[in-house]
Amino acid sequence: MTADDFKKMAALEAVKLVRPDMVLGLGTGSTAAHFVAALGEKTRDGLYVTAVPTSEDTARKAAAAGIEIIEPDETTIIDLAVDGTDEVDPRKQLIKGGGGALLREKIIASAAKRFVVIADASKKVAELGAFALPVEIDRFSFPLTVRAVREALAALGYQNPDVRLRAGPAGPAFLSDGGNFILDCKLTRIGDAAALDRALGAIPGVVETGLFIGIADEVILAGRGGIERIG
Repeated sequence: MTADDFKKMAALEAVKLVRPDMVLGLGTGSTAAHFVAALGEKTRDGLYVTAVPTSEDTARKAAAAGIEIIEPDETTIIDLAVDGTDEVDPRKQLIKGGGGALLREKIIASAAKRFVVIADASKKVAELGAFALPVEIDRFSFPLTVRAVREALAALGYQNPDVRLRAGPAGPAFLSDGGNFILDCKLTRIGDAAALDRALGAIPGVVETGLFIGIADEVILAGRGGIERIG
């Protein structure tokens, strides 16, 4: 089986958590896309749910699958959010944002009553950091924000971190759905993810980081040994 097969396996396991009339948060990326597809099959079989997507791409996929999309208001309760991850450690700490939707993903994951992460087993690591940490930043005077990010990393002991503006497919820089730039910070290993998240989040110009700390309720991993749950 391939990594994509395992992603689908994890997604199918997560679909078992869905109940009629739920409001769902739909993640972004290849693993989340399998969840959306599986959910679409359930809706065509008569399951009624509504959903809040975390990206324009997911919204298109959900609409094509026949899932009803809603615009949340202050009274909206998201029963369950399901999303993938780029890395997850044994404490359910995540690095997300490889697809560029980290801000919207974190908004929905944090608002949900239950946030479940799905991934193939290769995403499980002993310590975060091998995957470059995405940091979403405002475009205004962004070089100043980049400098502040470098200084914050240095203050935390990250020596000569590789901090790069993410390139876009049709231009010099990638733009998130919110119109922001993304920095990819190659740190190799992250010793204290919570401290790093606080330091970066305190910088004016940083919109959000790809560190999801204390947000995931359960992680569903699929690999050659079957399904593993971290809860």
